[in-house]
Amino acid sequence: MTTVPDPYRDWLRSRLSEELGVREAQLTIQGAVQRRGWPALRTLGPRDVVAVLQDVYELMRERVGDGRADKWLEVTTVDLARFAESVPVPSEGVARGSLPTPPPVRWGRRAHDLPLLLARAHSEIAVRSLGAIRASPAMASLERAAEWDVQATLAEVRRWQTEDRLSRLRSDHARIEVADQVAAAVAQGQVLRLTVQELEAAARSGQAVEGQLAHNRLMSSQTDTFLETFTPLIDMTDADLPLPEVTTDLDSARFALGVPLHPNVLRARHSLNYAQWQAGDAGDASPGVLQAQHDLHLAEHEAREQLDSTLDGARRHQEQYRTLSVKATGLDQRATRLAGSGGDPLSIARVRLEWRQVRSAARIQGHRFLEAVCFLEGLVSES
Repeated sequence: MTTVPDPYRDWLRSRLSEELGVREAQLTIQGAVQRRGWPALRTLGPRDVVAVLQDVYELMRERVGDGRADKWLEVTTVDLARFAESVPVPSEGVARGSLPTPPPVRWGRRAHDLPLLLARAHSEIAVRSLGAIRASPAMASLERAAEWDVQATLAEVRRWQTEDRLSRLRSDHARIEVADQVAAAVAQGQVLRLTVQELEAAARSGQAVEGQLAHNRLMSSQTDTFLETFTPLIDMTDADLPLPEVTTDLDSARFALGVPLHPNVLRARHSLNYAQWQAGDAGDASPGVLQAQHDLHLAEHEAREQLDSTLDGARRHQEQYRTLSVKATGLDQRATRLAGSGGDPLSIARVRLEWRQVRSAARIQGHRFLEAVCFLEGLVSES
């Protein structure tokens, strides 16, 4: 059986050898493979290379300091992104020697998830087609286009897997955000009850507060009705969960891979390679190739816009989260000080209400950040 080429491993070994030496570079790659439980002969792809680069980055920080390590990682990852624009990840496909007999498609267990099932079916078909092309000398010139096809279909599977993770993440976030709103309503109800008591005392002393009293009684009644409806539907302990960790480095150079590994870009690159095969001697002057090149540039532009927009949105959510979480911490401390110094119940209740509201707003920003990161990780992560 012919050995499958491993260009990304070769590229990685060459780059690491410049910094670590040939022997240590090889040992570093082997160690990364073993730690992650990958097969020893696994063909590496760009996401796998990023994982190894992260390992080397930590090593370099200890040896040469953060500044040089950061620059090395940035330059190396950008170079990797350029490499990924022109080199598909080799796929083993089906063994050479005879045309393969297509096995039944493994549909999986989620029969209701048709987009993911369809993507998986296309991926398996692409792998079998690659094996058939490799087994036929007459189709040997199609191998490169077929490898891009495999990468495009695998990226489409990742797209729908990411959508599935995002769906579950958003569901969890929505549950907690509703609990936050109910907890804020509980705090608001406490403020309204104490306000009504204060206004009733003012009315008894002869102050003209009838309008304010009537309005606060109405709001208190509406809040109680809201709580009667929603409190049984949620777990109130969700509102007391710690705020999410919002620490992902959005300036990481590995996000540069988001464009060349985007499903639409990989599909356009496959179409270009297929058009070049069809053009034959006409080469890049063929109308089909010219159109495919245009489509690829358009796909890259749209992917870049989507990536930049997602990163910019995530940065805004991250910054707003940090501001709100600091404010929430301050309000919590203020309420504790008021309670410890004998503050009046209404003042304490108002601070607690504001704390709940600010904390809820911070959590929403954190959740939107995590959802954006989930999408980004779906493009560039190793898993």
